[in-house]
Amino acid sequence: MAHVSDLIASDIQQYLKLHEKKSLLRFITCGSVDDGKSTVIGRLLYESKMLFEDQLAAIENDSKKWGTQGGDIDFALLVDGLAAEREQGITIDVAYRYFSTDRRKFIVADTPGHEQYTRNMITGASTADVAVILIDARKGVLTQTRRHSYLVSLIGIRKVVLAINKMDLVDYSQEVFNRINDEYRAFAKQIGLNDITSIPLSGLKGDNMLVASEHTPWYHGTTLMGFLETCEIDETRLQKEPFRLPVQWVNRPNLDFRGFAGVVTSGSIKPGDRIRAQPSGKESTVARIVTLGGDLPEAVAGQSITLTLADEIDISRGDVISTATSPAEVADQFEATLVWMTDEPMIPGRPYLLKIGAQTVSATITEPKYKVNVNTLEHLAAKKLALNEIGVVNLALDRAIAFDAYTANRDTGGFILINRLTNNTVGAGMLHFALRRAHNIHKQAVDVNKAARAAALGQKPAVLWFTGLSGAGKSTIANIVEKKLHAMGRHTYLLDGDNVRHGLNKDLGFTEVDRVENIRRVSEVAHLMADAGLIVLTAFISPFRSERAMARSLFPEGEFIEVYVDTPLAVAEDRDVKGLYKKARRGEIANFTGISSPYEAPENPEIRVNTTAASADEAAEQVVAHIRALGLIG
Repeated sequence: MAHVSDLIASDIQQYLKLHEKKSLLRFITCGSVDDGKSTVIGRLLYESKMLFEDQLAAIENDSKKWGTQGGDIDFALLVDGLAAEREQGITIDVAYRYFSTDRRKFIVADTPGHEQYTRNMITGASTADVAVILIDARKGVLTQTRRHSYLVSLIGIRKVVLAINKMDLVDYSQEVFNRINDEYRAFAKQIGLNDITSIPLSGLKGDNMLVASEHTPWYHGTTLMGFLETCEIDETRLQKEPFRLPVQWVNRPNLDFRGFAGVVTSGSIKPGDRIRAQPSGKESTVARIVTLGGDLPEAVAGQSITLTLADEIDISRGDVISTATSPAEVADQFEATLVWMTDEPMIPGRPYLLKIGAQTVSATITEPKYKVNVNTLEHLAAKKLALNEIGVVNLALDRAIAFDAYTANRDTGGFILINRLTNNTVGAGMLHFALRRAHNIHKQAVDVNKAARAAALGQKPAVLWFTGLSGAGKSTIANIVEKKLHAMGRHTYLLDGDNVRHGLNKDLGFTEVDRVENIRRVSEVAHLMADAGLIVLTAFISPFRSERAMARSLFPEGEFIEVYVDTPLAVAEDRDVKGLYKKARRGEIANFTGISSPYEAPENPEIRVNTTAASADEAAEQVVAHIRALGLIG
């Protein structure tokens, strides 16, 4: 949808040329439920003559069916697209609208006000330069107003429009406007929001939307559209910051060309400038700045470019090219703020994928330092984060990455977390700083390595990971397998679930959080033992696929062998050698796998043994035969 310009009819080429050079402002509208966010956007589009005739006819018809304004046009319906939104008169999903004026292009995100849709609001705010926070003049500053203002501050939006809406319902009272304005600014100061422009509005009547309203002669500030057309966008500020180019693609069409493509997220660059590739730290100079329209003498934040360098240095997708004089930081452990965005809670120690820019790495999260009550800003103790909760955590990655603090650069400091199994986005976060230990602790090089230790033992190291329900026979079968391997002269070690809990993991219980930590510790111990050249057997229920996937990720291909001891729950419960199932059925044991806690069966184990059809000895022989076929034993 574009602004109606006379040039469209008289000189379309000139119009397109001017349109192409307009700056783009992204902004969000947010606030409490029924503050009139969608109505304000709808009125903005209507008053700016940015609706086509068929759209106007459709909204008039929809107003008769769904509208809340009697016979008048209900402007909220322009952005409330879901049937559930129209029925309830609220915003649920994030609705994006594009429009333009003679001075600027805009993308507006109408975000929901309800607490259960906090993740939707975060999504809409993640790319915004300005936040328009609406307040119902009749209700004043509410809890949801404070929450969304905190989220705006958290996400790094620096410019805020305080739109005190529905002024027509309080007779355009200056006293009401001043009272709300003073109360909001006092709160905003606590959360670091200082660049605030307050405007008295009536989205329904159009007051102070495009032109100054005769109903507010006491107000001498800008209109809403006037502010949006003239405010400085974040891209302008970023052009003054140090140069950053996250590499999205290594362009190698032939032997004579090697370029690194991406969007400049901050700063500027010219041929001849000295750059540093990160995290490797290697330096070179810029040879060319290549674009589709030809080489550029300079590139600035917001432009898509391909850089060629004077030297052949190794740079891959996900690396960051920085100015050599002010490079990004490099670390693998951080403090970060995390917004949890899925129904399944965040579990400390559970492995996730972390995506920052074009780089994807494996990450684990510590127990939250605290979570934030976004209504009161109070810091609360927490062991995990639930849907829509926000907390401060420590992150540990499997490799070092280049980054900036989120407050300095949203592109190189913001990340998302992804479930390793479902590929669903489960969280979004903002990096604060690298932990001191990330710089002080380094891997020590040793001369006697894994291969040397294995050669001395005359065997190939491996991990046999036995998993299954309690009572399935994991420990029994693993014990027999170890005896058979020992008889062959193999060097082994059996890590058994019960035995480990008498020492290494004696401080852990059986909650989901403790079970994740239990498997994390055992995985690391197994990893060290395999590094010593041993054949390691582990017998643990290990009920969650994500933790078994984490354990597998520690080992090279072919070294981790998952053995699923497949026993139906009824059979395992009937055996009940330790009497645990009976206690669980009576409610005496909480979080018991198969009864009050789930067991996620392996989908593609290397070995599946059916204990209802084979004895423990036969199952053990099946395992030995399999690893012999793999060449792990002779």
